[in-house]
Amino acid sequence: MTTWITICDTCKREGWDPETQPQTDGERLAALIEERAEGSGVRTRRVSCTMGCERACNIIVQGVGKIGYSLGKFDPVAEDAEAIVEYASKHAASETGQVPFREWPQGVKGHFVSRHVPPPEGE
Repeated sequence: MTTWITICDTCKREGWDPETQPQTDGERLAALIEERAEGSGVRTRRVSCTMGCERACNIIVQGVGKIGYSLGKFDPVAEDAEAIVEYASKHAASETGQVPFREWPQGVKGHFVSRHVPPPEGE
């Protein structure tokens, strides 16, 4: 099953200035994640707004039949993108989507917002 990183490309962190920053913080983070996810087996997609504006930059890690996670308060920097892709790769390798805390990359610790259980099958 494919694990997806859904990236909010409209996220703007406090202090974002369209005069000096032609891209949103979300667009910048998305580009960094997409570059690092290339060849990892994890897929990416961009969406406009995940409704977590107060925690920008936001992403969602999810896969069919697995527990999914919303994470936020990332910076649009290479280190955060690398941690997100590393975590998503561990999610992909997990049968349930759960990744033991001891295996979490340091860069995702403290960024979890919510956990989403998959819907019941066959209903």
